[in-house]
Amino acid sequence: MFSFPAAFEARERALLGSRFTELLTYATPTPARGITVNGLRCAPDVVAAGAGLPLAPSAFCTAAFTLTDPDLRPGRHPWHHAGVLYVQEPSAAAPAALLEVHPGHKVLDMCAAPGGKSSQLAAALQGQGLLVANEYDSARAEILRQNLERMGVSNAVVLNEDTSRLAAAFPAFFDRVLVDAPCSGEGMFRKEAAAAGQNSQALIEHCAALGGEILDNAAALLAPGGILVFSTCTFAPEEDEGQVAHFLQRHPEFTLCDLSGCGFGRPGEPNRAGYDFGAEKCRRIWPADGGEGHFMAKLQKSADAEPAPSTEPARKKGRGDRRGGPAKVPAEWADFARALFPELADRPVQTVGDWLVLPPETSLPPHKLRTLRAGVPAGKVLKKRFEPSHALFMAWGTSCRNREELTLDDPRTAAWLRGEEIEARTAANGWCAVLVDGFPLGGGKVSGGRIKNHYPKGLRNLG
Repeated sequence: MFSFPAAFEARERALLGSRFTELLTYATPTPARGITVNGLRCAPDVVAAGAGLPLAPSAFCTAAFTLTDPDLRPGRHPWHHAGVLYVQEPSAAAPAALLEVHPGHKVLDMCAAPGGKSSQLAAALQGQGLLVANEYDSARAEILRQNLERMGVSNAVVLNEDTSRLAAAFPAFFDRVLVDAPCSGEGMFRKEAAAAGQNSQALIEHCAALGGEILDNAAALLAPGGILVFSTCTFAPEEDEGQVAHFLQRHPEFTLCDLSGCGFGRPGEPNRAGYDFGAEKCRRIWPADGGEGHFMAKLQKSADAEPAPSTEPARKKGRGDRRGGPAKVPAEWADFARALFPELADRPVQTVGDWLVLPPETSLPPHKLRTLRAGVPAGKVLKKRFEPSHALFMAWGTSCRNREELTLDDPRTAAWLRGEEIEARTAANGWCAVLVDGFPLGGGKVSGGRIKNHYPKGLRNLG
């Protein structure tokens, strides 16, 4: 039997009264585990029918499933390598779906690592518009970059910044903003023992203050008429209903949207905010609902809200600007693209160091922020030959003119993911995309009927 920290249980019993046992009794004996399907690759029913995984539909998102085998590790599945699915707790997929993202929007995920919600937002954009995925912690930002690469996202900018610097650089720029805020993690008690061990009022107050600061910056970043979704994986009043109540006091230009029709969870708790602000329009996922614990609120900025002026310093050219600039198209890239990726041959390219990059068609205003990736690094020119990147094949491998077609039951698939050379059966000599059931697994080079493996060593299924 799982035991909550004593202080947490005392607080929740005082707030919930007789509903404590009902709401905080977990619906499953072990933490829920699931996958979310990448809509850039395929529809959810394709995964349900073809992946060979034990799945049940998720109650929280139409693109998500619950894993019915608690011992299964889908991270080694070839379709995971191909960016078809993302492994995450099922209820964690709920907030992104509430943001109402459509192709062409400019979307910001402010606290984006490790990338599950960002990949959902990218799928909703369908390659149109712009996704900016930001993460303050540099190590987690690198994981975010890798996951968006695996998912084949071509129109993303990955930043490693404090949210105040974002607000200064891009005032009133985004149509949609997601704030999955750093929190005390009380919804992680069963999954991570450290969450229970570090639970304290001091941590809750620290997270509430940080969340408030991030929300204020989100308000500045959102364009008039835009939508902001705020979420946490905690139960603490100060971080949830109380946070939203205080935000609305500071920002009368925002209206709280009603989530009662979202199809999951339960209304927010009015007695947690200190006064009536419409907490029932928020949404909570309790352990009894099949999740580990989430809170969500949806807010819309008035169409006539006054945008704040930019305080970002003027951009200066120099070594600190890592985004590069427009580049003359090298003949080596032009020849390579015309032969294998003709739809990319006429797209603008940028240079970032030695890399040629295909930037998103929708760009950010000039800035001097720490940028891990802006678009897709296509490759490098080495010794008068174009050397394509893994990212190029992950983003556009399905349209490559030279492809090696594998299947789940083909033993070459497992060999490829171990980093081995494999036999070429459908690809001609030269660079080729390697695909499993039509989904990209990177690229290789064919010679003499064999494909030299260029799958990155850090991603391989070893052992």
